Amino acid sequence: MMKMDSKRIASGFIVALAVVVMLLVPNKYIIGILLGLIALVSMDEYLKAISKVCKPIKWVGYCSCALIAIINFVPHQYLAQVFIYSVPIFLLVLFAQVIATDMKTTFKDMAYTFLGICYVSIFTTFLALVNGMENGKLLIGYILIASWGTDIFAYCVGSKIGKHKFSKVSPKKSIEGCIAGTVGSVVLMLIYTWILNTYFSFNYSYIFIGITGIVLSLIGQIGDFAASTIKRYVDIKDYSNLLPGHGGMLDRIDSVIFIAPFAYMLFTII
Repeated sequence: MMKMDSKRIASGFIVALAVVVMLLVPNKYIIGILLGLIALVSMDEYLKAISKVCKPIKWVGYCSCALIAIINFVPHQYLAQVFIYSVPIFLLVLFAQVIATDMKTTFKDMAYTFLGICYVSIFTTFLALVNGMENGKLLIGYILIASWGTDIFAYCVGSKIGKHKFSKVSPKKSIEGCIAGTVGSVVLMLIYTWILNTYFSFNYSYIFIGITGIVLSLIGQIGDFAASTIKRYVDIKDYSNLLPGHGGMLDRIDSVIFIAPFAYMLFTII
């Protein structure tokens, strides 16, 4: 048990260090490429997982990750069009695959592949969009706090006093842990805001950040349950063993990428 905890701590430290290094990279295009590579690894884990219940169209899933790498090259006024057009384009390609294979590629194969494109590629793209915003690297800090801060507080409190189970989707999660995760992450976000306002001359509203923290924490927990739903459906514990003690890349970023689109919406208000 102690050995596993050591592995979990070590791999968690490596992930945190990698995130810090990535955020220190000054070029948003390089960060976009790095996020694309992270999405590619996550997409590979997702496609291998759902291969237990269907035959996903893997090449389309992999190609969709390129959207993340190129999004920062798109002028800001055309971003909405890129997202609007990307959905029918991906659907067109998937349907073309079904037709080209005389329906050997089934509707189920197509649907699960499209889910992966939305869940992994498009959601991760919003991290690149947040990074491209003014003070984007600092804003990503809010996303990480909402995700990982919630996880930490939910685990620490839930494992000690959690008595009321939240859902059969993830039996180890408790209502007490979920509440503690939200409260804890909001406190961390307010502290982070105080640091930004005090030492970086920002002027973020504590009320707005508090409300945003609650929303993002709850969304992150839904994202965590969503990932657990997929894993339960295909009967696996983790997406891979890439990160000892944490599972795969997708296990580590499932709530992060779920939060990203909604964080981008809220950050445009600041």
